Amino acid sequence: MGTKIYRLFEYAYIIMAILSIYIVIISWGEDSNKSYLFAIFTIVAIFMFFFKRNFRKKIETRKNNE
Repeated sequence: MGTKIYRLFEYAYIIMAILSIYIVIISWGEDSNKSYLFAIFTIVAIFMFFFKRNFRKKIETRKNNE
């Protein structure tokens, strides 16, 4: 059950990154500050996806080794 929740959060970060990219594309010419802010959100969301995935895999291997 626990790893399913971790996997759900991984995909939530990917969805946030995709939405942030969409907002960056939409608002690029109009509001540059908003575009930069959401570009940073995109980078953080992608970083968090890989961080959470690595963390989940460590938990799974530790659980399998017990």
